[in-house]
Amino acid sequence: EVGLLSGLGGLELYNNQLTRSIPSEVGLLSDLSSLNLDSNQLTGSIPSEVGLLSELYQLLLYNNQLTGSIPSEVGLLSDLMELELYNNQLTRSIPSEVGLLSDLSSLNLDSNQLTGSI
Repeated sequence: EVGLLSGLGGLELYNNQLTRSIPSEVGLLSDLSSLNLDSNQLTGSIPSEVGLLSELYQLLLYNNQLTGSIPSEVGLLSDLMELELYNNQLTRSIPSEVGLLSDLSSLNLDSNQLTGSI
């Protein structure tokens, strides 16, 4: 149902006790510029549909219990300035597509279980 909020510019639900996973319908929020779900109890993986959020400049998902890998689709977020995914349980390597984020000014991935090279 969150996908019905197509005109939403910012989704700020940080520092709550939200559970379950981030719904893939978040990719339908085409005007979203800020997605801030940090400091909750979210589980599951980061949906690849986040790559559809072409207006996004801030993606803050830290201090949750997210698992899986960072989706390569994050590299499609050409306006992204802040990517904060620290203190989760993310695994695998950092996708090379993160290197395409030329406007990125803050990248924090610490306190995960990431492997591979930088």
